[in-house]
Amino acid sequence: MDYYSGLKIHNSQSQHWRKIWLVLSVGINLGFLSFFKYYNFFAHSFADMMMTGFHYKMNVSTLSILLPVGISFYTFHGLSYVFDIYNRKIEPSTNFVQYSLFVSFFPLLVAGPIERATHLLPQVEKPRHFDYSRAVDGLRQILWGLFKKVVIADNCAQIANIVFNNSDHHTASALILGALMFTFQIYGDFSGYSDIALGTARLFGFELLRNFAYPYFSRDIAEFWRRWHISLSSWFKDYLYFPLGGSRGGMLKTVRNTFIIFLVSGFWHGANWTFVVWGGLNALFIMPSVIFKTNRKNLETVAQGKLFPNLRELLQMVITFALTVFAWIFFRAESLSHAFRYIKGIFSQSIFASTNVPLGVLPVLVVVFLIMEWLGRENKYAIEKLKAGKVPAIARWGLYYTMAALVYVYANNEQVFIYFQF
Repeated sequence: MDYYSGLKIHNSQSQHWRKIWLVLSVGINLGFLSFFKYYNFFAHSFADMMMTGFHYKMNVSTLSILLPVGISFYTFHGLSYVFDIYNRKIEPSTNFVQYSLFVSFFPLLVAGPIERATHLLPQVEKPRHFDYSRAVDGLRQILWGLFKKVVIADNCAQIANIVFNNSDHHTASALILGALMFTFQIYGDFSGYSDIALGTARLFGFELLRNFAYPYFSRDIAEFWRRWHISLSSWFKDYLYFPLGGSRGGMLKTVRNTFIIFLVSGFWHGANWTFVVWGGLNALFIMPSVIFKTNRKNLETVAQGKLFPNLRELLQMVITFALTVFAWIFFRAESLSHAFRYIKGIFSQSIFASTNVPLGVLPVLVVVFLIMEWLGRENKYAIEKLKAGKVPAIARWGLYYTMAALVYVYANNEQVFIYFQF
């Protein structure tokens, strides 16, 4: 439908028919997404509202169906395609096979990055040839992504699951530890997947959009969202924030539009009110930057060209990281009541009590991971510059084989990819 709508939008001489085809395409896209991903959520929410407001108990009919793999991502691919044609940024593809490859390119299908037709479609349409240096670079990024996913995220997930699944019986220090472990779990899962996707695409001659840029080294929430899930943030900015008016029309509209994109972003991640609250919290956190117009302040990499940040930058990173960890509690919690109980447990108990959570060598792995990320923060991915001629062969290959060995050792502890949990 998107392919056909793109052709009709481009070829229609009447603006009236161009809008009709656009609305039809958008309606079908969002209709499928809402039906498969959000029908049960809305049905339960409506029943709860009737019970709370009118004391009327409803028998809700829900759907026991499988969610199509990657529906959130290829829906946004299709939407961006028809939007760009409607806005005359691109011309429609006349080859259905090439268009289908753009929409459902397998490395990014499950969890992104969310590609634009203006970026990926021209690469699909032109001939590609094997490039040894690009392939090696792709394999290096795949290795780094596997290390993030299997060694860091999956091990952190085990601790996070222990704490969150029985949070009412853990100490404050254990609850803080669980939130921290989930913070690294979700980053390792999402950014690790993106690294694997980008590396795999590079093997086939494609360059995908960068999706993560060391977000936990951000100095404010605005910078965090320029570095976290970049393709999604830019998608909402271009196709929702700007059409709503962006920052034009005064501060009230700017605040309104900011809250809208964060709330929609939260809801996009999953059908639960916890995600909406998570989005709302991030909107609140970013408000000072929006109101005082400092949201474009930290554009360069922190401590660029230096080994260590200054005291001010360190304090800014710690505060931003703490706010992010707090918001992630809502993202991970099973319900709003669970999230509030979790937070209450942190502030109502002594943080000096023992955690009683077995950590093993995980703290060492996380610290090593953070050091590698910090040293490589000016690159596209942390080990990008480990190339022949720049790093001694024994150090380079020693690191590669150590990472590969750790991936092999921890492969049996594999946890469900975070996106599939929601």
